[in-house]
Amino acid sequence: MTRSRSCGRLLAAAFGGVVLVSLPAGAARDAITGVATVRDGDTVEIHGRPIRLYGVDAPEGRQVCRRDGRDWRCGQAAAHALADHIGHRPITCQPRDTDRYGRPVAVCRVAGEDIGAWLVREGWALAYRHYGTDYVGDETAAKAARRGVWSASFTPPWEWREEHRSESASPKAGPVPGACTIKGNINRKGVRLYHVPGDRGYAETHIDPVRGERWFCSEAEARAAGWRRSP
Repeated sequence: MTRSRSCGRLLAAAFGGVVLVSLPAGAARDAITGVATVRDGDTVEIHGRPIRLYGVDAPEGRQVCRRDGRDWRCGQAAAHALADHIGHRPITCQPRDTDRYGRPVAVCRVAGEDIGAWLVREGWALAYRHYGTDYVGDETAAKAARRGVWSASFTPPWEWREEHRSESASPKAGPVPGACTIKGNINRKGVRLYHVPGDRGYAETHIDPVRGERWFCSEAEARAAGWRRSP
């Protein structure tokens, strides 16, 4: 997939399954509004607060599908599609529940449009039937039109997570400094390489400031500091 200007807005991460618990009284009524950063195909972040989109499940950031006989990084494609669709427009999220990691699970809208419905309708996510059937009709339409992941062979995200559970990183595995999501890593040979969210090996790359490693807010900043893109 051609990289777009959305790359700097992505924070790909492999999260575990969603387990919902009730929100404190009144919390579900408090809408969260702001310009969002995309963490993966079904998770956004507003003002540093991650929000899981309600009723949908998108391919994980490291997930690979098969299309036209070739590997296709469908998880990365879904995250890019979501980032491109939202752009820099503010979104409003209405929490319905919270998951095991303390993240609000919310219906989010941009310009009045339900983002979850858009994701499923365009084939970038599946209806998460275990938690709701709101988007089953959108999924049926996407499958019939072979949009997004329906143009490929793929493993449902919840099954993929189960298969790769030992490799998955917890959302609490380490803080990300605001929206600065590009990892500046120094390899064993002392070469300075930066990793953009969605790149192969991004989730496994850890930043150690003691070694001079750091986070960057844009690729231009990383290059100016002497880092080059990881191959």
